[in-house]
Amino acid sequence: MGEYKKIFDFERKPDFQRLVKTLFGKKADAVPLIELGIDPSIKEKISGHPLQTVADDIQFMRSMGYDFIKIQPAIQFQTNRQLMPKSIGATSNQPAPDRAWAAEHEGIISNWEDFEKYPWPRTEDIDYSRFEQARGILPDNMGIIGQYGDIYTTVWEMMGFENFAMAIYEQPDLVEALFHRVSELILSMFRTMTDMDWVGVIWYSDDIAYSSGLMVAPEFLRSHFFPLLHKIGERCASRKIPFIYHTDGVLWDVFDDIIKSGVTAIHPIEPKSMNIREVKQKFGNQLCLCGGIEVDVLARGSVEEVRDLVQKYITEIAPGGGYCLGSSNSIPEYVKAENYLAMVETGLRIGKYKD
Repeated sequence: MGEYKKIFDFERKPDFQRLVKTLFGKKADAVPLIELGIDPSIKEKISGHPLQTVADDIQFMRSMGYDFIKIQPAIQFQTNRQLMPKSIGATSNQPAPDRAWAAEHEGIISNWEDFEKYPWPRTEDIDYSRFEQARGILPDNMGIIGQYGDIYTTVWEMMGFENFAMAIYEQPDLVEALFHRVSELILSMFRTMTDMDWVGVIWYSDDIAYSSGLMVAPEFLRSHFFPLLHKIGERCASRKIPFIYHTDGVLWDVFDDIIKSGVTAIHPIEPKSMNIREVKQKFGNQLCLCGGIEVDVLARGSVEEVRDLVQKYITEIAPGGGYCLGSSNSIPEYVKAENYLAMVETGLRIGKYKD
């Protein structure tokens, strides 16, 4: 790998077991950092060059004080999803790879004929090469998080949400077939990732809720979604490794289902959806809490506001362990780089436990 570059005037040495311990709800030596995604443009601003290789990503994460690198398998699903244009310093035809929207009405699968014509990917087409690349070059004490997701989201995006909602009642067999086919492919990724003994944490992401409530009735999720989440949880339990689940929105009605599925850590706890203090009070003894630092503050606030917010979270949420510091979703390109740096630096400086 290239020469290691320090970002801050101090350094927290990586310790993957710090992260693992925290994701199991326990207290480590310090509050770990966690992030689902960091836009490449933000990484480039901070590092001073584009990050093009696995080695580049490892160096960036290490220099920022993270204990891990997160890696996804590569697979191509055709849906009605379209990438959003970047909003800052970009022309309208430049996409933001971490944000997209899907059609509410028409999808690409609305009947059995569409289902049969669909060019389904094959398990043998899934690319795990980045896992192999990282395996041989990880610095001591850093680890790998294997991440993928979106069984539920992929199904509704294929149909268009309006058609999906109607098909739940009018074409339940088609909905069932889509869940089976999509989950067959995605669960194979989690089997493969949990078979890699150098992958030490699993992260599944799939939004099931809005800030106003669940996207569909909890009964539907209990019959179609949570059994699939439970299968991933069983794989993680067999390896004795943490299992993070990412979903936005209000989750009060299904927290028990999430916990029963074997999830050990929940991300990102959006402030507009749930109060993280209430989540900790009710479920902090069963789930590690990850994230919570409002993306809007990171995008539009001042450095001082970011530092104050991080101070508040570490003071109120971190005591006793079971908390990882990070944003309330991810770090898109419209976040101010100086605010992101302020969040990370403040967390590293004040996030060390004294006893």
